[in-house]
Amino acid sequence: MKELLKNILKGIGVYHPLQSFYRGSIGAAINTYYRFSYAKYKGRGYECNFCHARYGRFVPHYPEKAIENAINKNDVIAGFGKNVFCPSCMSKNRERLVLAVLQNKLSVDEKRILHFSPEKHLYQYISTRASVATVDIMPGFYQSIDKNILQEDATNLGFASESFDMIIANHIMEHIPEDTKAMCEMQRVLKTGGVAILQVPYSEKLNKTIEEPFINNPDRQEELYGQRDHVRIYALKDYVARLEGSGFTVNVLRSDTLKEFLKHAIQERECVVLCYKK
Repeated sequence: MKELLKNILKGIGVYHPLQSFYRGSIGAAINTYYRFSYAKYKGRGYECNFCHARYGRFVPHYPEKAIENAINKNDVIAGFGKNVFCPSCMSKNRERLVLAVLQNKLSVDEKRILHFSPEKHLYQYISTRASVATVDIMPGFYQSIDKNILQEDATNLGFASESFDMIIANHIMEHIPEDTKAMCEMQRVLKTGGVAILQVPYSEKLNKTIEEPFINNPDRQEELYGQRDHVRIYALKDYVARLEGSGFTVNVLRSDTLKEFLKHAIQERECVVLCYKK
């Protein structure tokens, strides 16, 4: 019955707007709650690099019971931890890390950027400084962020080669069955000399990526990978090898070189994967 109703709503074109409104309303209520409940920590400690609010602690987010085994057993760096969400604007640690890299190690000014599944805060930052094309395979979920978002399949992008100076895909590849096809497409549309920031959940404990690329069993996916729409957990070395095999020159910024950004409550052990087209 639930699937039937969903299909009817999709058929008349209101499913995604309703979902976006529902998620937005819930998100606004949660944000209001944390602003009040964390007011006692305000004024010192971590600084959000989006809204510049300071708090002694940020909002934690730990794996739920159904997924904790997949996350903890494989030691997956996936955004969980003590200081995840900013109590003021609800930016997430993985967004703040990418922003810190853009502000301190790269530049978005006057660039042409392709942004997959755009995060609200990150999109708002780059869209005021660069020309940004946002894309997703189900764009309806992101129209509240960018009303001009395009429907695109990452494995078959509808852009000419050498179209973009920069690509940002933050936790995208783990959703894509044919991930190397997507990597090759991103490399194709990136300009020579351009850079792609391609972050994923990953493990350095694993020697080999755990995956069933064409699995279609949300309960099993949750059990294996820690999320109902993931199709793998990357071993970091394997992920880098796949990117290099797709034509990228990869530079992994290790967490010990990112310590200056800990003040923004980033995930302490997360690396940044920069992919260049030489």
